Amino acid sequence: MTVVKQAYTYNVPPRDGRYQMKLIFISGLPGVGKLTVAKELSALTGYKLFHNHLVVDLLLSVFPFGSPQFVELRESIWLSVFDQAGPAGLPGLIFTFAAENTVRQSFVTKVQEAVAANSGTIFFVELVCDERELQQRMDTLSRRQHTKLTSWAKYQELKAAGAFSAPRLPEPSVTVDTGKFDPKSAALQIVKECGLKELEENTASEQH
Repeated sequence: MTVVKQAYTYNVPPRDGRYQMKLIFISGLPGVGKLTVAKELSALTGYKLFHNHLVVDLLLSVFPFGSPQFVELRESIWLSVFDQAGPAGLPGLIFTFAAENTVRQSFVTKVQEAVAANSGTIFFVELVCDERELQQRMDTLSRRQHTKLTSWAKYQELKAAGAFSAPRLPEPSVTVDTGKFDPKSAALQIVKECGLKELEENTASEQH
């Protein structure tokens, strides 16, 4: 199932007509396949992949999860990358994100402002799958390579407590059920519904 809705773009017209960066903001519950789909999307489009857990893992080496220092620095690093990616001339950037309540609601607004300030466009992409599929995916080697949630019991406990209900994100441009699409097919759906160019098209555009 692919549900397509009107895109939220949060952009302003470019003054110089240059190609403006697209931020593909991929969200979903733990285990839904965000990184796997993001890697396929990166391969298809040539867009750089910014995996949120790289920042999380870095900061956990120094600060406890959810501490004021951790929260402040995590959002600061994320936003600094978005702020610099546009002026650096990147045509697109893919960001993976799992909503959880130590991320402040103001972060979402600041992402929109950072991209809009550089005449960019954001596509909010939501990945979903049913609970049985999530349970099978929760404890895998790839998830253990980062400090990701791997306990199904802990996931259920956190979900019941509302840990994944904030921050609220805008209505997604596209929702893809990763239980019904393999990762490459899911990435192709995102390319199609968000009107992205595949790698060959991007290369041809740069040469001209």
